[in-house]
Amino acid sequence: MRQFPTLLLIATLVGCQRNNPPTVAQAAASKTAPAPAPAPANNISGKLLERIDASPYSYLKIQTAKGEVWAAVPETKLTKGADVTVFNAMQMDNFESKTLKRKFDVVFFGTMDAPSAAPSPAVQHAAAAKGPADAPDVKIDKATGPDARTIAEIHAQKMELKERSVTIHGKVVKFTTQVMNKNWMHLRDGSGNAGKGDNDLTVTTQGTANVGDVILVKGIVRINKDFGSGYTYSVIVEDAKINN
Repeated sequence: MRQFPTLLLIATLVGCQRNNPPTVAQAAASKTAPAPAPAPANNISGKLLERIDASPYSYLKIQTAKGEVWAAVPETKLTKGADVTVFNAMQMDNFESKTLKRKFDVVFFGTMDAPSAAPSPAVQHAAAAKGPADAPDVKIDKATGPDARTIAEIHAQKMELKERSVTIHGKVVKFTTQVMNKNWMHLRDGSGNAGKGDNDLTVTTQGTANVGDVILVKGIVRINKDFGSGYTYSVIVEDAKINN
């Protein structure tokens, strides 16, 4: 009879455990798989476990003090085991790289440069990607020659112009320097329609120009160009030479 209170207490505790399932946090803690690393505040430091190159980026799997994370930086030749610090890390969730044909649950875009350097590639590219919404109307005469095209024609004929040279006479409405080692500009010539998005053309070059300049450019048409970080162009002119 003296054992009855003890047995009753044990039975009560067991019953409480059965009626009160573990919390989500307790269940997660009981799993053997390591928890993913939390999002770094700004920088990511650790040992390089794996590198996958997909121009213009290198995807780095990094062992940090809090777990493994993936980061994307401008192409690098770092090797496995190297000490790595990625600065200005910006988190991208459910990011799919079309170049790699791979989806990352979480990836951090950043730079190998010190914090005082330029912003991360994703931030820089965002600054260069879209043309201005408030650019004044323009009317520029079409270039001459067999490869001359208006901006609207390049959009309309992009499939047949793929990997071909074109010459465009247009006005610079936006110019951004040194994003992924290129200068980026948006040209307009008065053709096309803003609602359809065929009035503006993105052009990359090593040359320079100023907003407002009317220039002649010659470059190669590329279609469905994926620069990573979610920036894909249905049509773009690359490696352009500028003639003022």
